[in-house]
Amino acid sequence: MSVIAVMGAGKIGEALLSGLLHGGRRPGDLLFTERHPERAAELTSRYGVEAVEVDEAAKRADVLVVAVKPQDIDPVLVELAPLLGPSSLVVSLCAGLPTALYERRLADGVPVVRVMPNTPMVVGEAMSAISPGRYATAEHLALVEELLACVGKVVRVPESQQDAVTALSGSGPAYFFFLVEAMIDAGILLGLPRAVAEKLIIQSAVGASKMLADTGEHPVTLREAVTSPAGTTINAIRELENHGVRAALIAAIEAARDRSVELGKAHEDQPDKR
Repeated sequence: MSVIAVMGAGKIGEALLSGLLHGGRRPGDLLFTERHPERAAELTSRYGVEAVEVDEAAKRADVLVVAVKPQDIDPVLVELAPLLGPSSLVVSLCAGLPTALYERRLADGVPVVRVMPNTPMVVGEAMSAISPGRYATAEHLALVEELLACVGKVVRVPESQQDAVTALSGSGPAYFFFLVEAMIDAGILLGLPRAVAEKLIIQSAVGASKMLADTGEHPVTLREAVTSPAGTTINAIRELENHGVRAALIAAIEAARDRSVELGKAHEDQPDKR
C-alpha cells in the first residue's frame, strides 16, 4: 500500500486525511506537513498521523498531495525539486496551477495529476475533477480516483477545462452559501425569526440538492414542477430575471475562471529546474 503525504494541513488537507482514514488507510501509511507546530500537534493527536518536514515527506512517501495555497507553491517546489523522481506521484490540489508548472520545476519524468476539489470534502461530499500531466499514466489516474473517492465524487476532464471547473465547482459552494445567506435575510425581512428562516432554507437546499442528484431530472423540469400558473413562484422567478440574477451568476463564474487562469500565469516566469 502506498505511503501518502499530504502537504499542507488546512481544511482541505485535513479533510483528505480524515477521509483516507475512514476509507481504510492506516495512520502509519499517511504523513502530513504543517508549518505551524500547534496545528501539527493537534492533527497528530486527533488522527494518529505523523507530521514531518517537506524533505522527509519527499523521501518517505510514494504519493505527495500538494494542498498549499497557490501563492505558497514556489518554496515547496524548491524543496521538492532535488528529492523527487519518476517513482513519485505528485497530486496537486492547488487552484489554477497547471501540471506544466510542476513538470518545469521538478525532475524529468515526475508524474503529476491536477485536481480541483471543493470544500464539501470536509463532510465527505466533495466534487473533484482530475487531469493527467505529461507523465501521468492510467494507473496514476486510477490511484488518484481511489483516494478521492473516500471524500466524494470524481470526474476526469482534459486539463484545458480545469480553469472552468475551478470557477464552477471549486468556487461553487460559495455561490450556494451566498444565495442561502440572502434567502435567510429575506426570511427575516418577512418577519421570520432567524433560527426558523435558517432551518427552512437549509433543509430546502438539502432537499432540492437530493432531488437533483436522485431523480436525474433536468433543473428546468424540477423548477417547472414548483411553478404554478399565476402562483407565488412565477412571480419570484420574474423578479430574479428582472434583476439579472442569471446573467450575474454567469458573469461571476466567468470572473472566477479568469482569476484561475491568472493564478497559473503568475508562475510562468519562475526559473525551471534547469
